Amino acid sequence: MPDSLIHPRWCERAMSDFHVHPQATVGEEGGVARFQCQIHGLPEPLITWEKNRVPIDTDNERYTLLPKGVLQITGLRAEDSGIFHCVASNIASIRISHGARLTVSGSGSGAYKEPAILVGPENLTLTVHQTAVLECVATGNPRPIVSWSRLDGRPIGVEGIQVLGTGNLIISDVTVQHSGVYVCAANRPGTRVRRTAQGRLVVQAPAEFVQHPQSISRPAGTTAMFTCQAQGEPPPHVTWLKNGQVLGPGGHVRLRNNNSTLTISGIGPEDEAIYQCVAENSAGSSQASARLTVLWAEGLPGPPRNVRAVSVSSTEVRVSWSEPLANTKEIIGYVLHIRKAADPPELEYQEAVSKSTFQHLVSDLEPSTAYSFYIKAYTPRGASSASVPTLASTLGEAPAPPPLSVRVLGSSSLQLLWEPWPRLAQHEGGFKLFYRPASKTSFTGPILLPGTVSSYNLSQLDPTAVYEVKLLAYNQHGDGNATVRFVSLRGASERTALSPPCDCRKEKAANQTSTTGIVIGIHIGVTCIIFCVLFLLFGQRGRVLLCKDVDMKELEQLFPPAGAAGQPDPRPTDPAAPAPCEETQLSTLPLQGCGLMEGKTAEATAPCAGLAAAPPPPDRGPGLLSEGQTARPTEAWVTQPAHSEQ
Repeated sequence: MPDSLIHPRWCERAMSDFHVHPQATVGEEGGVARFQCQIHGLPEPLITWEKNRVPIDTDNERYTLLPKGVLQITGLRAEDSGIFHCVASNIASIRISHGARLTVSGSGSGAYKEPAILVGPENLTLTVHQTAVLECVATGNPRPIVSWSRLDGRPIGVEGIQVLGTGNLIISDVTVQHSGVYVCAANRPGTRVRRTAQGRLVVQAPAEFVQHPQSISRPAGTTAMFTCQAQGEPPPHVTWLKNGQVLGPGGHVRLRNNNSTLTISGIGPEDEAIYQCVAENSAGSSQASARLTVLWAEGLPGPPRNVRAVSVSSTEVRVSWSEPLANTKEIIGYVLHIRKAADPPELEYQEAVSKSTFQHLVSDLEPSTAYSFYIKAYTPRGASSASVPTLASTLGEAPAPPPLSVRVLGSSSLQLLWEPWPRLAQHEGGFKLFYRPASKTSFTGPILLPGTVSSYNLSQLDPTAVYEVKLLAYNQHGDGNATVRFVSLRGASERTALSPPCDCRKEKAANQTSTTGIVIGIHIGVTCIIFCVLFLLFGQRGRVLLCKDVDMKELEQLFPPAGAAGQPDPRPTDPAAPAPCEETQLSTLPLQGCGLMEGKTAEATAPCAGLAAAPPPPDRGPGLLSEGQTARPTEAWVTQPAHSEQ
């Protein structure tokens, strides 16, 4: 469009001045330079860059142009020095920013530098289908490697994802699933040295309907329901309008499920209208509408008349009415609507009544409570309109007997326990306590207690008496029935006398003595076990004598003394063998007879392990035991221990 055809004021409205101008910068060869400008316009202006009044070469891989007016130059060279301008243009106008000088120095280009992130990703809030630009400018020598990840560990994906320049992440056509924290990492090549920066991306979605409300037609006196479900990010808020006016809950109108369901009960001609559902959040709004048509059948009866409610008791109210003035022949019954006056309409309930009955006793109500009643007449073609509501309160009543338990604390004291009744305080009530010895005619009391109390202690009582305790609850309607308990203190006093207080010092000393005895017993038991094991181990290395009906001469023949004259050593002589051990003489015992059993010896490993046995005579007597035989219970065992080598 020619500039002569553009109105100046329209241009100012369509293109503002630059909010951010590029700033002069100095960089080293091989480093990074960055310029930025910001401007608003309608339509959104296109940003380009000039160097020394000449458009820069966008095909140069070292030059990266990002949306929103960012120019990055990597791998700086001396020829990159110059004056840079930001140029913003749309169909309305063209704006040029202030110039910014870039100076490239050649010092320190070969020195090692730790990786560093000059510009990290910013926190962004976008709407679905927009483009997210997450900038990451890193420097260092050698040049660091830039990588991206999500803080929650989920993969970034590949669809619609691209990397511009040396590390800028571009996400096209963002969705709600792209929301999250993105981490830019600059790694020194070949090492684990890294620097990180992070930014949060929030993607919002305008409200949109999942389920639209539908137009309906309903007979008069029935219930109409509209459903309107919407989704978005953040979750949208739903509002209902009736013929353009905000509709709130109340009366026969109810809103449920976060306002997504509109219910109108007992509809009449005044409810016929257009109902609009408006869903909105910070990203946008949507609306949908539906019509309610009330079908009014000809010949329906009018509302019941003269509705009255009279309290009968603390839990019952009698409701009476008169039949409608017209069209009563087709009435098939009545429906009575009941709710507490303080409750919302959705807690209402109904009771059906026959057509020939013009009164109804409502029972199972709460004492001292106000209730609302109205009634409708029903025909096969529909219901009449509702009668005028009427209110009635149930009568009050005295409280029920409280549950009471008694605990004996000592020979002259009792503790009384019951459940607290906070509602008594709301009705000017509490508890009354009476007590007396059973032998007396008059009670002590009343002791007045508030409804929030749940226990009371009685002390200084007669230890030999049986007491009668009486507890009742009261309110403004009078005293309730009492709960009575009988309790005897005589048993407690006798138990106290039979069980004097303990002497703690004696008991402590006794406990210490008992503990010491247990320890000594354990030591003795362990010692016995050790001796038994040693006895079994060394006993197998000796000889066992079984004595039975053999005189000492036979014993000496079996076990001749060492070195006896005329008794050659039956053992073979081996000059190389070690000298035999000196055998110990068997003690002279008054034995009736002797038998011999050789135990399992260790002679194969130690020549002096046991007593050497003489060769048995050719004919063993009946008193001798061979291997494998066992002794009778009356036989005595004598063990000859082994001797050590001299």
